[in-house]
Amino acid sequence: MMELLTDPQSWIAFATLLALEIVLGVDNVVFISILAGKLPAGEQKRARTMGLALALITRILLLLSLSWIIRLTAPLFTVLGQEISGRDLILIVGGLFLIGKSTHEMHARLEGEEGEDGEKRARVSFAGVIVQILLLDIVFSLDSVITAVGMVDELAIMVAAVIVALIVMLAAAGKISRFVEGHPTVKMLALAFLLLIGTTLIAEGFGQHIPKGYIYSSMAFSLFVEVLNLRAQKKRRAPVHLHSPYKS
Repeated sequence: MMELLTDPQSWIAFATLLALEIVLGVDNVVFISILAGKLPAGEQKRARTMGLALALITRILLLLSLSWIIRLTAPLFTVLGQEISGRDLILIVGGLFLIGKSTHEMHARLEGEEGEDGEKRARVSFAGVIVQILLLDIVFSLDSVITAVGMVDELAIMVAAVIVALIVMLAAAGKISRFVEGHPTVKMLALAFLLLIGTTLIAEGFGQHIPKGYIYSSMAFSLFVEVLNLRAQKKRRAPVHLHSPYKS
């Protein structure tokens, strides 16, 4: 253990993996925030905290079951000449879940179903939201852990990076949630991101690897444009003070 603490390569691996886990975790936090936003205001923070705690537990359990993770990549059957493994099945089902849920949320926003906040949120079950968050955590955790295994050999570094990344996400969850809820166009953009990620997961499940750099760079560019748009809207809404050239 002391060798890991004093080895510069270990710290570089930790920092790289931590940055990647935070990037992957942002998707998780955004979707958790959208799901938790369906609940009454008093239960939203508890749902976000529980959702991220479940994400942490899921990731650590998967890391401690590396032999099972490795077996997941073994082919189970073949469809139209394409070998499908357990990991592929999870990615395909998870992608379909993300696409279905994102499409439903987009439809709700476009049809104005979210306007009935009090009545709508009262019918949403806390347990139902947590179950959806758990399903989401399993999909994102599997992708995160497989990425970690491909980057780092030491289990201790993987666990440390996952724990620190989830602590960062927990600290930022409230602000991210308020920002997404307070800006309808950002929420729609976030749902579009999740739709894109769901499509990517299905493609990967069928053996079509899409470099994540392309996905996240396009998402970052879209977010940058949206931030500029929000700033422009804010300036347009700012009151204009007219000063008379004549003094009384």
